[in-house]
Amino acid sequence: MVRFQNVGMRYGLGPEVLRDVSFELEPGSFHFLTGPSGAGKSSLLKLLFLAHRPSRGLIGLFGHDLATIRRDKLPELRRRIGVVFQEFRLIEHLSALDNVALPLRIAGVPEQQVKDHCAELLTWVGLADRMQARPATLSGGEKQRVAIARAVINRPSLLLADEPTGNVDPEMGQRLLHLFVELNKIGTTIVIATHDAHLLQTFRKPVMTLANGELVVRRPRGE
Repeated sequence: MVRFQNVGMRYGLGPEVLRDVSFELEPGSFHFLTGPSGAGKSSLLKLLFLAHRPSRGLIGLFGHDLATIRRDKLPELRRRIGVVFQEFRLIEHLSALDNVALPLRIAGVPEQQVKDHCAELLTWVGLADRMQARPATLSGGEKQRVAIARAVINRPSLLLADEPTGNVDPEMGQRLLHLFVELNKIGTTIVIATHDAHLLQTFRKPVMTLANGELVVRRPRGE
């Protein structure tokens, strides 16, 4: 699914924020990504969802070498990736339901299916009464749940989430993580960046830790 080999990344002429990062993600795996602020978690996610190219090293995604793939093939790869950004990135003039519906409409799903699936998912995340609300009228936690629903609605091959429970209460945070677990059970590869130690303890999954630009993977005992 994903392969990083001696990957380095820097912004402009600045120092490397990632150094010699190497790891593989098998299809259907679930990993947490953690580390102190400034360790490079967001930068690693940017490489994974093709927002940046590495300064050096090799990245393979869905069997493609990103160093040699044609640029016109990148949108096709991006459509297989769901992303939950810390800043939400909702479209302000669209309702919550229409924001969630975007990936399905782009994929050409029949409109009745779009509305049914989006309404069901928004109800599940506790937004049954906010489907027609626009982002400006939503709280931070509500925006977070809309962003998560949009990221998972089309069952992506790879789901990346940057602090997806940071704006919701602990009970809703657990519920959202269970949504990711269920998505993982049907085959989606998951990477969740988080500082929440309680989530790491509750959901015993492998943890990728970034520190000083370098990455270490550890697995729960008994796995």
